[in-house]
Amino acid sequence: MTDLPKTKPDRIAFSRALKNHVAVIYPDVDGDILVSQIIDAFWPEGRARRKRARTPGNGMWSQGDALLITYGNSLVDGKHKPLDLLNDFLRRYMKGTVNGVHVLPFFPFTSDDGFAVTDFRAVNPQLGDWSDINRIADEFKLMSDLVLNHVSSQGQWFNAYRQGQAPYDRFFFEASPEDDLDMVVRPRTTPLLQEVETSNGPRHVWCTFSHDQIDLDFRNPEVLLEFLRIIRLHVDNGVQIIRLDAVAFLWKQAGSPSIHLPQTHEVVKLIRTLCNFAVEPVILLTETNVPKAENLSYFGKRDEAHVIYNFPLPPLILHAMMSGTASHLVKWQRSMPPAPLGCAYLNFTASHDGIGMRPAEGLLSEQDQSAVIDTVRKIGGLVSMRTLPDGAEAPYELNTTFFDAMSQTFEGPDDLKLERFICSQTIVMSLEGIPAFYIHSLLATPNDHDSVEKRGMNRAINRHRWDYSALRARLAQEDTDQFYVMQHLRDRLKLRQKQSAFHPNATQFTINTLDDRVFGLWRQSLDRKQSIFALHNVSGQAVTLPETSLNLIADEDWTDLLSGAAVTMGEVTLAPYQCMWISNAA
Repeated sequence: MTDLPKTKPDRIAFSRALKNHVAVIYPDVDGDILVSQIIDAFWPEGRARRKRARTPGNGMWSQGDALLITYGNSLVDGKHKPLDLLNDFLRRYMKGTVNGVHVLPFFPFTSDDGFAVTDFRAVNPQLGDWSDINRIADEFKLMSDLVLNHVSSQGQWFNAYRQGQAPYDRFFFEASPEDDLDMVVRPRTTPLLQEVETSNGPRHVWCTFSHDQIDLDFRNPEVLLEFLRIIRLHVDNGVQIIRLDAVAFLWKQAGSPSIHLPQTHEVVKLIRTLCNFAVEPVILLTETNVPKAENLSYFGKRDEAHVIYNFPLPPLILHAMMSGTASHLVKWQRSMPPAPLGCAYLNFTASHDGIGMRPAEGLLSEQDQSAVIDTVRKIGGLVSMRTLPDGAEAPYELNTTFFDAMSQTFEGPDDLKLERFICSQTIVMSLEGIPAFYIHSLLATPNDHDSVEKRGMNRAINRHRWDYSALRARLAQEDTDQFYVMQHLRDRLKLRQKQSAFHPNATQFTINTLDDRVFGLWRQSLDRKQSIFALHNVSGQAVTLPETSLNLIADEDWTDLLSGAAVTMGEVTLAPYQCMWISNAA
């Protein structure tokens, strides 16, 4: 049995914290025994750990942090391992621009582009192996996916379940069609339960997402222990950020919505406690694509996620750029609390999934949402639906690359797509939090309709696989969208790294005295030495702001960091989709 931390006060606090978590999650289990099993799972073979828990603070990230989001095979050439190509791309184009990379599920899988995992302990041989993952982790902060809600129906675990083999015979959540399941919240339209044959007769298993993704039963503590061992394996292979995929659905209960249940939050708290005592720096990121209050709840009381996605950003920025007004973006941002001490937001406009519409609930009216949806359809985008408790359907996400989504506004197409897109990404860089960029945003990738047709899934539109040689050629040609976007975003990210006012936890106020066409923020460094007025014209018209709009201190010199131009105390004019970072410390 592994010893507890040896400093007596911390030993007691550590033990008490774990026992408290266990008492909430598993009240009928011997707490002392399970706590010992948890410690042995996370620190096998007497691994070293901290004697004292990490104190929450703002030192786990800085303005130098930015993430790239990518699949392991977003770049291919038919000759080299995709992870080798990704490694080359990161070093050739991203070094000094981003310092972290989220490699989407790189495990063997059967569907959902990696999110129906068959083996959490192996790297998909079609991508590479653990040595390739290690090389990326040597140079970049690596994020991996802990797909802890479900596994593949064709994986070893579920096959063993069907054959009645312990311990897997109790790994999956069973229910009955007679159960009260009307309240269950889920993001799909397929039937929730799937009947399967087992050695013990027919069973109905729970499938939140698809019938190839069978939900695990965390009421069995052996499931939790297995995932703690998996986290340890990933940390030992250089992973520094653990993304808890679809964590909101982890705990199920008939007669309830089966989302955000107390036991789910307690599991996150338990994992956070373990991370607090890990020698290695481990950051927990929760993936909860839900409305604002539900999403914010995963900060807990600074005892759950270190980082949460800022999910309302994609639909709100999309609406602002299409409508030419930042009013909804301003209203939302004014109501957002700063991240608690030791916590941060992850800001983005695009990911491997679509642009979620659930986070827009209560922020955009039905009329505004309809206008966005109609415009996305006009540029060739798609819409995925979800089933409501009453059986009706509602838009769940918009499927399009964000680059192509900038092709036109509510007024129709124009020739300002590139300027509009760069503005949208600059907003992400300016906000409180850590910026993250999907590879297809950095590469100005258009919608991939061929992949949708070939693969039969809407999300394939945003999951193009670039031929690496062809991509490199485009990145070298100054007249291509790829060259233009990569150059502008790299330049701005490198400039951002030098600004202490862009620390993820630096002070932020939303400026609400501007023209509705301008989204403005005031950022101030933690030491109060630097201020930045970040202005973003989300419209296709030039906008002049009067001197009274900004609180520029008269006896300081102010410079627009993006253009290098001095800014006086008079009017400020922004060209269509122009951004300005007006700072007193150039």
